[in-house]
Amino acid sequence: MKLSRNHDMDMCNGPLFKKMLLFALPIMAMNVLQLLFNAADIIVVGRFSGKEAMAAVGATGSLISLLVNFFMGLSVGTSVIIAQEYGADRPDCVSRTVHTSIAISSIGGIIVMVLGLILCKPLLELMGTPGDIIDLSTTYMMIYFLGVPASMVFNFSAAVLRAIGDSRHPMYYLTITGIVNVILNLFFVLVVHISVAGVAWATIISQYISAVLILLCLYRSNGAIQFMPRETRIDGQQLKRIVKIGLPAGFQNLLFSLSNVTVQSAVNSFGSTMVAANSAAGNIENLVGTTMNAYYNAAITFTGQNMGARKYRRIDTIAKISTIFVFATWILLSGGIMMFGKPLLHIYTSDPEVIRLGNVRLIIMMAVYFTCGIMSVFPGLTRGMGYSILPMICTLVGACVLRIVWIYTLFAWKPTIMMLYACYPVTWTLAGLGQVASFLYARHQILKRESCEPAPANSAT
Repeated sequence: MKLSRNHDMDMCNGPLFKKMLLFALPIMAMNVLQLLFNAADIIVVGRFSGKEAMAAVGATGSLISLLVNFFMGLSVGTSVIIAQEYGADRPDCVSRTVHTSIAISSIGGIIVMVLGLILCKPLLELMGTPGDIIDLSTTYMMIYFLGVPASMVFNFSAAVLRAIGDSRHPMYYLTITGIVNVILNLFFVLVVHISVAGVAWATIISQYISAVLILLCLYRSNGAIQFMPRETRIDGQQLKRIVKIGLPAGFQNLLFSLSNVTVQSAVNSFGSTMVAANSAAGNIENLVGTTMNAYYNAAITFTGQNMGARKYRRIDTIAKISTIFVFATWILLSGGIMMFGKPLLHIYTSDPEVIRLGNVRLIIMMAVYFTCGIMSVFPGLTRGMGYSILPMICTLVGACVLRIVWIYTLFAWKPTIMMLYACYPVTWTLAGLGQVASFLYARHQILKRESCEPAPANSAT
């Protein structure tokens, strides 16, 4: 079996800045389209069904992430292992990892779907979801979780393509399904008049279309990443390698989501108007977060391939370029959002109190969002080198635990909106410092390893 070179990018030779940018841009577009899936739901119900319906959809975000993100973390293992094997030119290992990953995503998607259907109402009640929106939130979540298996398959398959340098095809498919999602949102809300349930059905239909399209892409590919349904099974050796990298990332996602559920519970205590404002502002804020996520994916893939090729010195350059991307994005996007926060919030709702409260969140978050970018991107570098426990610990202590402690101590002492949102920049800063320290430690260990290994045949940088 040979490695296909139809879609890939040479990450192990030549200048890196342009290649990393070209790799990150389609992921950025794909992430924005995924964000628009949820944003379209909130905008449509907010403009045509009222702030209660908008709050009902927005109140589910952190809880959905809590149940989904653990398995999504395993896709990090897929991306790292395939990138390393691809860089090392081991096609058989790539193929076994591809089919193992698709099997994991299918099984994991079904497990999360069942858990979501069973637990959504009790968890919403536990979070203190306001009584005027809890039934609508439950309806949205129960329909939404029917689409989780498709979402899992898409994300694992996209990780496969990104690992070999193809970040364009997932973007194409989400462009198509994003348009379908918006059209169906409007149809279900304006024509069929089923509001919250309608936008949920629109989302899951779009998710299944995207899953089919990306599986067809892998099926039609040549070489090691080709998806052959009859070969779909879990390979024990590759599963262990995926789990070694992906499990800590999954736990990190789970704990991070748990801390956000705690924050959402605090938001709920202010009532449905505050929930609506938080939901709208969070969607706008996620525009910057999804951009940072594109740099994370670039960092993990470029680092992984250069690790596989044993070109360890290039990792320093990858880190420097990633940092430049983070600060440039913070200046451009966060600055723009701070300037135009109210007009952006007006897209979601015309309620003046919702806009006022949402703008408070935007100003606090955007002023220091570069700290979130550092916290998000540097774990990609560390995981790409094969170290996954350290980033998990940094996020666990610096963000998750401290955020929960903040809510139950400082916020409980002074339960104001400013005190609530201040927990984000503080925890981002502490976790970000830990992630940089973890990267430096992993880099030191890798450079020590380099001195004990024979140089690769092609050592050009």
